[in-house]
Amino acid sequence: MIKFCSIFSGSSGNCLFINSNHTKLLIDAGVSCKKIGEGLTEIGESIADIDAILVTHEHSDHVQSIGTISQKFNIPVYANIETWNAMEKQRNKIDQNNIHTFKNDQDFKLNDLTIHPFSTPHDAANPCGFNIHDGSKRLSIATDLGHMNNDLISELYNSSFVFLESNYDPEILKVSKYPFPLKQRISGPHGHLSNSSAGKTISNLLLKKDLKEVMLGHLSKENNFPELAYQTVANELIENNSDLNTIRLSVANRYSPSKIVNI
Repeated sequence: MIKFCSIFSGSSGNCLFINSNHTKLLIDAGVSCKKIGEGLTEIGESIADIDAILVTHEHSDHVQSIGTISQKFNIPVYANIETWNAMEKQRNKIDQNNIHTFKNDQDFKLNDLTIHPFSTPHDAANPCGFNIHDGSKRLSIATDLGHMNNDLISELYNSSFVFLESNYDPEILKVSKYPFPLKQRISGPHGHLSNSSAGKTISNLLLKKDLKEVMLGHLSKENNFPELAYQTVANELIENNSDLNTIRLSVANRYSPSKIVNI
């Protein structure tokens, strides 16, 4: 069995926790070391027991405390070479023995888990999501997506659980105080995924029958709110003739741990 918990999720900082029979992982560390430690304690875990940190990309809301955590607790960090090169400040804090490199689309092992990093469309050096498999169940992590395409859909097929970005509502974004270039970046092909696009993605994934649960994450603080993300996705599922009784849908918290999902 794999357990999943979103410790923090949103435009203000991201950190996810995964626990299998023999491995405890963090995906990203985009808030302070102190806050991540407190979040893990809240769900009965210790930051000192983390086996590795996986990095999706170098933006600060994903890597703020990676160097500090690795240095303080002697934790290995895994990222692709382009991401390492783009986060030199964090890399310089990490002991050389804890710097590990993977290649997108090539599997690697961490104890009892197989990790498959896949490329994502975002304005970073070489961003990725992750498929994580324990030999029986598989989960997918897919955030910071400027758009959804067939390659990404294929990566998410066959997963029992998907943590999927539902970043913004287009109408709220239009009237927000953000400058126009930032609005273009968010809604552009290498920005973020809207609520409606998340709903269409889930509808597509449900055609394969493997998907049992989705948690929506990485919501914008200014251009979205949890109830709207949930309802927009639910409406998309209904419009696409998906049975809401076949899928468990929830929204990750911004500043506190989510429920623990058993996969």
